[in-house]
Amino acid sequence: MNRNFENELSGVVPIVPTPFNEKEEIDEDALRRLIDFAITSGVKAVCLPAYASEFYKLTDEEKLQVVRIAVEQAAGRLKIVAQCNHPALNVAISLAKANVHAGANVISLAVPRIFGLPENALKEYLSHFLDSVPETPVLIQDFNPGGSSVSVEFIKDLMHAHANFKYLKLEEPLCAPKFENIIKATGGKVGLFEGWGGLYMLELIPIGIAGVMPGLAVADILQNVFDLRSKGEHGKAFDLFEKVMPQIFFALQNMELFHYAEKELLIARGVLKNSISRKAAYIPDPSSIRYIKELNQRIINIL
Repeated sequence: MNRNFENELSGVVPIVPTPFNEKEEIDEDALRRLIDFAITSGVKAVCLPAYASEFYKLTDEEKLQVVRIAVEQAAGRLKIVAQCNHPALNVAISLAKANVHAGANVISLAVPRIFGLPENALKEYLSHFLDSVPETPVLIQDFNPGGSSVSVEFIKDLMHAHANFKYLKLEEPLCAPKFENIIKATGGKVGLFEGWGGLYMLELIPIGIAGVMPGLAVADILQNVFDLRSKGEHGKAFDLFEKVMPQIFFALQNMELFHYAEKELLIARGVLKNSISRKAAYIPDPSSIRYIKELNQRIINIL
């Protein structure tokens, strides 16, 4: 069966955090509120469980659980991008197939970066994964703090070999030239998403990225920024983005700090009741707690 994979994702596709109760168990009611919040924020899709969802602290069954809940709660009102990260290919494939069966619209996978691997090994891993869900569009994420992301030639080859490789999310600074080269090499057939909280979005929107994947708590604001910049209202886009950038920049100093700041902002917005992350979790000092509250209040004032 042939699928039309075009235009599944665009604009802001936020990452949904995993809410926990006092026993560090997944809080299903809170997760359903987060999905409803995403819908009222005006975004068309969300992604989970990703790095910003603490996927690395979830069991494989819990990873599937949060996707099932999200699909059920969304009920077709927005698209669900199901992240299936695992360094073992057979486990990643198992997660992907289960998420497709559960109703996920797009499957996402992070390039395995626990240890350095040559590109031929990564290509074999990703090719088998893409072949396992041929009728479902796939978003590949490359977050490589220890070095550069996959090469332009690698991306081009993967696109030609797999029709369902439709999106690529890169998280690295000074990536505008690389994004331009990818768009040229692929003819724009692979939609590019910027991660890292949306920090570089104003630089990359004019280049032609498909969207950004920030935290959920500021998704509605960043959707407005994306729309303004895309329409050429650059001054308004910069003015609005400058108001949220201090919070994004501070939180991204540490991924575990990001979890805390993100959930605290969702508390301030009336969506979550606690900012619990699974241990090991970042324990903010009193100064950081005060500053995060100050930054979050400034965002509330925008709204």
